[in-house]
Amino acid sequence: MNSIKNKRGFTLVELMIVVVIVGILAALAIGRYLTATTKVKQSEAKGILKQIYTLERAYFQEYGHYWPSDGSTISADSSIANRGNFSMLAIKVEIMENARYHYALTGNPNNFNVVATATGLDDDPTNDVWRIDNTGTLACVSDDSQN
Repeated sequence: MNSIKNKRGFTLVELMIVVVIVGILAALAIGRYLTATTKVKQSEAKGILKQIYTLERAYFQEYGHYWPSDGSTISADSSIANRGNFSMLAIKVEIMENARYHYALTGNPNNFNVVATATGLDDDPTNDVWRIDNTGTLACVSDDSQN
């Protein structure tokens, strides 16, 4: 009978300390998880921008100027309107149906600039913006993973 009285459970204070520690660890893990998933989503823009750069260089080699050569801006995304009459097929770029980014290509005979924009990659209203130009410089204009 004495051995039963000497056994104790955890006190409420001890349980609350464990709950607080687990909460702090979960908050740290969720923040890192959201940053990692946003960076993975950004790989779409980086890949397509590099593809556009490569195809623009090939177009320049073949025709002696970049496309479009009139200074206009050509836009493309995954919308149904763009799938039927895709505007970047002149340089053989296809945007996936589930693409997160909107792409805008501006060109003239001697240079081009492509901007990829996505809103709310990590469920906030901040835009994620990447760009590449005829020099091959890939730059992040606005990084949504930092917010």
